[in-house]
Amino acid sequence: MNFDRTAKPLLAGLAILGMGVMTLAYGQTEPMQGMDGNQMQEMDHSQMQGMKPAAPQQSRTPIPALTDADRAAVFESHAGHQMHDSAINSFFLIDQLEWQDADKGSALRWEANGWIGGDTDRLWLRTEGERTNGVTESAELQALWGHAVSPWWDVVSGVRQDFKPGAPQTWAALGLQGMALYDFETQATAYLGEAGQTALRLKGDYDILLTNRLILQPTAEINLYGKNDPQRATGSGLSDTEVGLRLRYEIRREFAPYIGVTWNRAYGKTADYRLEEGEDQSDTRFVVGVRMWF
Repeated sequence: MNFDRTAKPLLAGLAILGMGVMTLAYGQTEPMQGMDGNQMQEMDHSQMQGMKPAAPQQSRTPIPALTDADRAAVFESHAGHQMHDSAINSFFLIDQLEWQDADKGSALRWEANGWIGGDTDRLWLRTEGERTNGVTESAELQALWGHAVSPWWDVVSGVRQDFKPGAPQTWAALGLQGMALYDFETQATAYLGEAGQTALRLKGDYDILLTNRLILQPTAEINLYGKNDPQRATGSGLSDTEVGLRLRYEIRREFAPYIGVTWNRAYGKTADYRLEEGEDQSDTRFVVGVRMWF
């Protein structure tokens, strides 16, 4: 068999087929018109190196033009909390509503706060107190005007009214409250009372998420006074502290029962007043309560 006579037509056919494929890929047809098989075999293919496909003239999937309905769907307001406007919003938290196993008997303790207003200025309300064996041992209410000085901090000022212990007493209040690093809630409030009495209260708490619903909350409170007040059994300097540890389970975000323990201690002249009344300088209490917000 003559190999040249058989192979040459086959190679020519393959060359023609290859040129057809390249014509479809690169969009070039004119240089190949009028060529026979031998000319295609002798063609210099080096000119085809680096050739790129022709760019498409239009998108395969055209993007439709935006309409007024599209823009309305993106920027439509769906109610809820309004930021940076004149909307009035409110929030109320009963942080502690609990039964305590106190030394003198069963005690009912409450601590709550809330606000109403806008993004920058708000009216804050705080209240706390304790009843032991059906008798009110302490109770107070504060009304404060808060002004935001940063995204996480408010300056507050207003009045505090003590109903118990002793005779009612009114204080002027000025303080700072907000969220420190790592979501640590803090309050620092100074008070100026009747007859030149002064006081400072520092409070803080932190939520440790064990799970999405099981939360451990350490708390701390420190009270200091400027001078002795025998009627209310408070001494000058560091008066008393309370440290607590509460474990709550959020059945719903707005409702969470909890259990915990608190450690209370009096210092200095305050401790002396308690000893005179037959009370201990320090006590540990088991607590059961519920936390709610609206």
